[in-house]
Amino acid sequence: MISKAELKKITLDGFWSNNAGLVQLLGLCPLLGVTNSLINGLGMGLATIFVLLTSNVCVSLIRNTVKPEIRIPVFVLIIAAAVTIVDLMMQAFLYDLYTVLGIFISLITTNCAIIGRAEAFAAKNNVITSALDGLAMGLGFTAVLVVLGGIREAIGSGTLFARSDLIFGEGARNWTITLAENYDGFLLAILPPGAFIGMGLLIALKNVIDKRSATRAKLAAKPATEAAA
Repeated sequence: MISKAELKKITLDGFWSNNAGLVQLLGLCPLLGVTNSLINGLGMGLATIFVLLTSNVCVSLIRNTVKPEIRIPVFVLIIAAAVTIVDLMMQAFLYDLYTVLGIFISLITTNCAIIGRAEAFAAKNNVITSALDGLAMGLGFTAVLVVLGGIREAIGSGTLFARSDLIFGEGARNWTITLAENYDGFLLAILPPGAFIGMGLLIALKNVIDKRSATRAKLAAKPATEAAA
């Protein structure tokens, strides 16, 4: 069984300390390419979660049987199989979303965040721990996709949750939140340069939060150190 401390560390790593998008800076192609809206980011995030979870579990199951010399090709084959499943499922049930995300779905196969977790974590840990790591990393990556997509959509189009029907069906067509009436939009936000600017701001914000947290922890520890002295 996994301990609470280990579960906390895996969760914190996936969402914050070792976030694939904000810290490792992996998977930037889909992260920057599809986040011109919140729903697009959510769709790519859900696909990434499935592939991360599936590949981590499969790699963990075979970690003791695959020879080290061929482990990377085997891992890539597993990831490609998971991506193919996602691709076919989206074509069958979410075709409109599939046409929007396009080639970025197939590019999940070469996402360094996924192959990196397979090599660095799943190949060295049991199935349950690897599954939790894949889920945490996937949710953390999805959070960045959704936040960046939401920021770009809000600034670029003045809306949130536009085209929710792409994921949630026809009943979600009226979920769109209009932030400003008669808003002409800000084209830069939904173009590629806007993705780089937004990503840079998110990384800067995380660094500021981490720095302040470290400063507070140091100040809190100082009285205890002085008292001990």
